[in-house]
Amino acid sequence: MKTSGYIKEQLQRLYPDMVRWRRHLHQNPELSFQEVHTSRWIAEQLKAFGCEVLEGVGGHGLLVTIKGDLPGPVVALRADIDALPIQDEKDCEYRSKVPGVMHACGHDGHTAALLAVACYYQQHKAELAGERRLLFQPAEEQTPGGAVRMIEDGVLEGVDAIYGVHLWAPIPFGATSTKPGPFMAAADEFTLEIIGLGGHGGMPHKTVDTIVIGSSLVQAVQSIVGRNVDPLKPAVITIGSFQAGTTNNVIAERCVMKGTVRTFDEETRQLTHARLEQIINHTCSMHGAKFDYHMRIGYPPVVNDEKEASRFFRVSGELFGEANTIQSEAMMVAEDFSYYLEQVPGCFMFVGAGNEEVGATFAHHHPRFDIDERGMVHSAQLLIQMAEDFVAG
Repeated sequence: MKTSGYIKEQLQRLYPDMVRWRRHLHQNPELSFQEVHTSRWIAEQLKAFGCEVLEGVGGHGLLVTIKGDLPGPVVALRADIDALPIQDEKDCEYRSKVPGVMHACGHDGHTAALLAVACYYQQHKAELAGERRLLFQPAEEQTPGGAVRMIEDGVLEGVDAIYGVHLWAPIPFGATSTKPGPFMAAADEFTLEIIGLGGHGGMPHKTVDTIVIGSSLVQAVQSIVGRNVDPLKPAVITIGSFQAGTTNNVIAERCVMKGTVRTFDEETRQLTHARLEQIINHTCSMHGAKFDYHMRIGYPPVVNDEKEASRFFRVSGELFGEANTIQSEAMMVAEDFSYYLEQVPGCFMFVGAGNEEVGATFAHHHPRFDIDERGMVHSAQLLIQMAEDFVAG
């Protein structure tokens, strides 16, 4: 196995290419399940390296298989390639050219880092033990997610371990973090339409006011976490959209609410779902309203393998220093990397990408989101070193 210093040197040489790749992707984003041109462009870069590329995996995904000349296990490394329906408000030369679509979560950087990994491994096949399987995955941002279809298309067959990174602006460039066990939450989405009886604002007794009913529900569902869920088990219920009415003197006949439920274990997940439905049913019935309710089951929680998380802390500590290798708190954000971890031991890791000096201070999914691009080198190095450490035993 090459030394970490050698690997870092090789990746530093690729850094200008990473920046160029990332900025091309940033200027030309595509939404989940629509990554036609993105996938084609990535394939062109990979073929230029001499890589074996399988296209159309799990939709618009790509599978790169690099087999070394030496025997060894199969290690998979993953990057996501999709963008978000957000207008890019940055003032920079590489801002998105697509109205209303931008890479506001760092997936362009993930893709550029994995392209560098592919280039490195392709150039070092003679010393490579086993097989590296690189997954360029579509549709991470939108349920049901691209990971499920990638798995259905066989990307994990024979895989012994899998690793993924996320460039993370809330932690500074130079730092890394993860957590053993439950790391990121399961995320489910619901839509509720309340159907009442509209009428004149001055005659409420002749109506069934859906704004009053919806407001009652906003308050009532918060009791689920406060009074039904075990206080030692994290859970969040958020209603993020409440739409009803058109003017000041008409009582709204319909109210549409949208929200999310986030949990870390299946028992709490099922409890919150059941109680939410009960409260909706009873509240609407009490007010004489009908309703149409749909819960969409999202990604399961990201649960890092304990052994592989321990590997991260050792490997990252050696690469970036123990002081820069942080144990994260559990987080209520979600990631469909969870599906891979349900099948294969592995670890999902954060790589610091925040830096006030380059304007990388805005939260993920913000219209002015950006990253310290040097984090791409750390991402690529961490993926390679995790894989090589696993192979070394």
